[in-house]
Amino acid sequence: MTEQIHEQIHDIGRRRAWVIWSVGLAVYVLAVFNRSSLGVAGLLATQRFGISATQLSFFTVLQLVVYAGLQVPIGVLLDRFGSRILLVSGLFLMTVGQVVFAVATSFPLAVLARALVGAGDAMIFVSVIRLVMLWFLVRQAPVITQLTGQLGQLGAIAAAAPLSLALHGLGWTKSFALASTLGVVGMVGVALFVKDSPYAREEVVRVKMRALARTLRLVWGNPGTRLGMWSHFASQFSGTVFTLLWGYPFLVRGEGLSSGTASTLLMVMTAWIMVSGPVLGTLVSRYPYYRSWMVLGIVAAMALGWALVLARSTPAPVWMLVVLVCLMATGGPASMVGFDLARTFVPIEASGRANGFVNIGGFSASLVTMGLVGVLLDWHSGGGGVDAYDLGDFRVAMSIQFVFWAFGAVQVLRYRRKAISHLHRLHPGVVDAMKRGEAVVHLGFHEREGV
Repeated sequence: MTEQIHEQIHDIGRRRAWVIWSVGLAVYVLAVFNRSSLGVAGLLATQRFGISATQLSFFTVLQLVVYAGLQVPIGVLLDRFGSRILLVSGLFLMTVGQVVFAVATSFPLAVLARALVGAGDAMIFVSVIRLVMLWFLVRQAPVITQLTGQLGQLGAIAAAAPLSLALHGLGWTKSFALASTLGVVGMVGVALFVKDSPYAREEVVRVKMRALARTLRLVWGNPGTRLGMWSHFASQFSGTVFTLLWGYPFLVRGEGLSSGTASTLLMVMTAWIMVSGPVLGTLVSRYPYYRSWMVLGIVAAMALGWALVLARSTPAPVWMLVVLVCLMATGGPASMVGFDLARTFVPIEASGRANGFVNIGGFSASLVTMGLVGVLLDWHSGGGGVDAYDLGDFRVAMSIQFVFWAFGAVQVLRYRRKAISHLHRLHPGVVDAMKRGEAVVHLGFHEREGV
């Protein structure tokens, strides 16, 4: 165990908790902004660095590789050092990354900048979720978790509209340099207001590698962790791929929309996330037994929406695109259910590691899908570059999503069965309690842990 929780010295779910969460949320909004900034700058980036679609996708793929690859190590550090240190560290790395990206004129230097942004971004969300788990009551946590994920998308709105205007008005260097200054403000806010836990605790105990490896095996061996990860995998990637890189080019080059209309659709997407998130959070809180079925229903709706749009040989009407982006947006709240599933099965002292495993799911799917879309676009268009893309190219490239939805859905069904069997075997009565709508958390590990 990495920390020892003792007596409670601060109220849970009261004013201090809301202040801490507000600061953490502001940092997460900034992280989403930094993560999404390439989405509206993608076409400018191809001109600035003289790169192809495959190279453009490499920016974001690398960013997500770094993000996903660091989740488990960061989960370990989070359980050992707490959220405050990791939030400051993440903000520092993102700030440096945006400064480098502002001045970069070569492809290799720009790649380094996005890697730094990805490394910093990797520390933020799981740190904020850990604060939610510690500072709010069990009945509050599902809704606050949803609010965190959904309000964080305000960063995507800032990237879709203000950054787009800044890029056209101020230029590349000034826009990204100005964006980097927000990280300094965030570091000051975290240092002044964020406290790791409402409980008193002794000095952190160093963990031997053997003990650490065993706890990682226990977390990974718990079927609830894997159910959360595959739920995140199946529901999150489509919206991420769309907002971070390929949505704007798809709407402009493929569907023939103006840049203003495309940016508006991205903002509609973010607004719908903030509407659907609290609704889904309430449903999850009331019907915990059916959480994974909710995820599968949303995944099926996204797949159907894309199938209807991609089946057309002509551009889709705007109303159909609005429906599509709203369906993809609902995948964001659905992916947050993965963290709630992990919270049910894994004790709080291992929450950082569990959340790290869950977070790997959607971002791994996102980075692979993003890269494959770029490869398929270049292949189908004959390597003519961004200006050569048409609707036919995007119809082929975007169809790769169906492979990942099918695989993810199969895994969710598989580990749902294993998770229910696990609870029946090691925690009798818990399944019946969830069917009655009762919240169940922190069941603890058992020597017979495993799938």
